[in-house]
This record gives sequence, structure tokens and C-alpha cells, in this order.
Amino acid sequence: MEKRNEKFFSRKRSFTFGAYGGIDKFISGNESSRPESLEHSILDILDSPSNETKPFVPTNSNQKVTELFEIIEKLQGSRLDEQRCEFPPPFKSQLLKIGDDLPLILSPKCGGYWIDPPLDRRVDTSPTSSQVVLGLESYDIMERDSEAKIYQEFFRHRYHQSFTAVDPSLGPLVLSICLEEEENRLRVILRMNECSLHGTFSVSLFQQLPTAVELAKMLCASVNVSLFEVVSYLKAPELITAFDEHRVSQNFKFGVLYQKEGQLTEEDILSNNEESAEFKDFLSILGQTVKLRGFTGFRGGLDVSHGQTGSEAVFTSFHGREIMFHVATKLPFTDGDTQQLQRKRHIGNDIVAVVYQEGHAPFICDVITSHFLHCFIAVRRVKKENGTDAGDGGAFQVSVTAREDVPPFGPPLPNPPIFTEGSVFREFLLTKLINAEISCYKAERFSKLELRTRSSLLEALCSELSSRSRYMLKEPVHTSVPPNAPPSEVGRAAPEGGGGFIENFKRAIRVRSHSFDTLGGTKKTGGTGTQKQRDSCGRKPKIHLC
Repeated sequence: MEKRNEKFFSRKRSFTFGAYGGIDKFISGNESSRPESLEHSILDILDSPSNETKPFVPTNSNQKVTELFEIIEKLQGSRLDEQRCEFPPPFKSQLLKIGDDLPLILSPKCGGYWIDPPLDRRVDTSPTSSQVVLGLESYDIMERDSEAKIYQEFFRHRYHQSFTAVDPSLGPLVLSICLEEEENRLRVILRMNECSLHGTFSVSLFQQLPTAVELAKMLCASVNVSLFEVVSYLKAPELITAFDEHRVSQNFKFGVLYQKEGQLTEEDILSNNEESAEFKDFLSILGQTVKLRGFTGFRGGLDVSHGQTGSEAVFTSFHGREIMFHVATKLPFTDGDTQQLQRKRHIGNDIVAVVYQEGHAPFICDVITSHFLHCFIAVRRVKKENGTDAGDGGAFQVSVTAREDVPPFGPPLPNPPIFTEGSVFREFLLTKLINAEISCYKAERFSKLELRTRSSLLEALCSELSSRSRYMLKEPVHTSVPPNAPPSEVGRAAPEGGGGFIENFKRAIRVRSHSFDTLGGTKKTGGTGTQKQRDSCGRKPKIHLC
């Protein structure tokens, strides 16, 4: 028996590497219990080890976090075995003996998650109960960055001027000024590492038009520069637009987990291959099942050429946005791998996931170990008192959980959280998924990563605009990105919008790596002046600009 226990505790559990490094957290029985008696009794069952003589020792939560960029580089590789860690104690089947009236989601004793609706607010959730159904007009999709499209809307098609500077404390600055003669006002955008500031000023407030420095200080009093450089690069509007909209994405990817009756572990949930008619009906609400080979829409990281990520997926278009679902049962199944890392590598790197439940087993918030997954939306089919489905397409009960540093997001759940109309349920669920991801970006881990990404991209943009402008004026060029860089290098400095969170961060890594490689001096060029000009622009000069 002891050898068998030793063999059990030597098994590995999947651990998805995100962008932060860290540890795997398991439920510990030493934590203080919650006041709710039902949740207390359930978690006590889950926490009790099968063999008291060999207790499970949780990982030290103060373990040093691996450096951020090294983890991202590992993420791009195929080292699946590095994504494994120790199993927790096995869950107990006694949980199912508590009764059928179980919530959709339970939080671990260690906390760290909020749940909507909370356990103490659980009321009669019969689909026949009276409920207030919110109108579709109240299902508003959140904007990730309200300032992102201002330049495209108010500057690109009007005469305007941009400037660059490097503040000793604020870092690189990119300023854009537009005179709106019809409204007799100045519109100004100041881009800094932390954010972009936007404002409008009536021309009548000034005796004469203010300078770039004065306008910048009107937006941010902390600006401490004496001069801004004029941007004279002809393609500057394209680079500035790309930077402003690098956080704007019309594409989203979400995980879909299938939890059957009695399944309480990550390994059980990820091992499901068969799809019931009930689950297929739910997938049809999410979107359309498409063939991946040759698929031309947003693929969400799935292989559309060689079938390495399965043959089918669920895809939909929703209010001008494309959504790809990583359905666990449609991703490749690997015989002999109890952890199904080929599935975990996709779902574990999503930020939000849907959990469809068949049965009464609750979903434990941290049962899926991942640094990226910050929010789960659980859905369960509700039956009538006579045991039949409510309504034509069935009624769906919904519960939402997210890590405690994720701000609340809409649309709010109705009371009770039951949806009997399929069209209303689809509108609510897809809106909730999109808003969940946007809200998750405000969590501490993602916000720090986004700040680092933005800082790298802004530094590259400022350097690129300055160097290109100096070259056009035939001034000496000192920049980390050479003037003869190919178009792909320019795109790296200010990537096109819509690439998604991780893609933008990888671009920032490339920009930073390139800066390190070229640090310490400019490249040597030889030959005549004509040859130098050809090296700088990448083509033979025909027109000499003064």
C-alpha cells in the first residue's frame, strides 16, 4: 500500500506556463473555512487526503517567480513535459452524496476568487420562477481603450502635426496636434508610457497659438522638456495609428470545457471525448462548427493547414467581432497522457473559459491550473419539476467566477440567473465573455504586462519617428532601429492593431531584443555618399530632399 501511495504522489499534473511564472496552488485544509455551511462541508470532503499517514504538502507560495521574458520564450517552444507538476490529493466521491442542490461553482478554501451569484444569495432557481429579463439593448460590449481610435477618427483625415521628445522622468513622448477650424479649437493627444491623454482647447483662450511644450504641459503638468522635435516622416500617421490601436482587437478566443457528472478534477474534465446531444446543442448556441483545414477566418492559434489541432472547431461572428472557441472535446486526444497537454496548451493559455456542466458536480475555481485563465463562466441545463427540459431549447442556469483582482463586468446576471430563450442567452453569454476578457486585462498580472508592452512599443515608435525625420532632413541618425530596416522591422516597432494580447507582447520582445543587439554604436557604412544614401533608404536615390 505504501509503494502504491508513493507511486501516486510521483505522478505529474499539467501546469500551463503563462507570462508570469509562478507556482501551482492546491486547496489546503489549513485555511480558514467560509461561513456557508454547504460550501464548508463540500470543501472539507475535497480537502481530506486518502491516506493521513502521507499528507500533501502545498507548494511554498513565496517561491521566486521565473523572469517574465524567459517564460514567454519557453511558451513558444514545444516543451510540454516542463508543464507538469505534482498531483494534489484525490477528490472524494462523497461530494456527490451531499445532494443534488449544489451550486455551479465553488471557491477554494484559500480564496482568491469572487463568484456571482454568491452562495449565500442562492434562491429558488426554477425556470418557472418570476425573473426580470434584461433587454438586449442593455448588453453593451466594453471598450478596452476609449482613446485608441481618436487619432484615426479626428487626425488622419485632417492636417495635423506630430512631435517627439524624451522626458527625463516620463520617458518617450509622442504628441499630436490638430487645428479644427470649423469648431475653432485645438485637439491634442499626448502618448506616454502609462497612458494616452486627450483634450480639446478653444483657440479663443490663447492670444497666440501655444507651443507644443505648452500644450503638452496643459495635458500633463509633470512634462519636463524644453523642446519637442517635429516629425517630418511621410509614413508617420500609419505608425502612430498602429501604435494607438495595438490594443484594439476584433478577434477573441475562449476555452470551452465539458464537465460530466461526477468529474471534479482537471484530468477527468480534459479527458472527455464523446459529446452528448445536450452538449452539441449548447455548442450550436455558441456558434457554427467549421472545418479547420482551409479555414480563412480568425483561427485563434489553431492549425488550419495540417490538422495538428483537430479537424473541427466552433466559430462565430458577433457584432463585427470574430470569436474562435477552443472546445476541449474537439482538440487532439493523446492516448497514455492523462493530463492531455495537447488540449491544455490551448485552453490553459486562454484568459476566459466556459464550463458546460452535465450533472450536479460543481466546478472548483482553481481546478484548472493556469497563469492565464482568470475567469470561468459555468452553464448548466435546468430541468422542470417533472424532469423535462424547460422551454423549446431548454433553460440555462449561469454562474460566473473570476480572480479577486478582476473588476466586475456586465451585463449583470438576472435574478434568478436563468435564461429560457436561446437568442437572449446567446446575446448575454457572448457579451459576457468579451467583457470578461477586457476586464481581466485590468488584473494585476495583465496590467503589469500590458504596461511593459506599451512602454517597449512607445520607445520603438518614438525612436523610429525621430530617426526617419532626421534622415529626411539629412541630420545624423542615432537609433536602435537602422534607417535601412525592412518594412517588417518598421511593423515591429508599431504593430498593426488586432493582433491580440500575447501577439503584441511578443512583438515588444522582438523590438527590445533588436535594441540590445544594436546597442553601442551605429553600423559602419562604406563607399561614396550616394552609396550611403542607398543603404539608408534601401534603394538608389533619384530625388534629393533638402
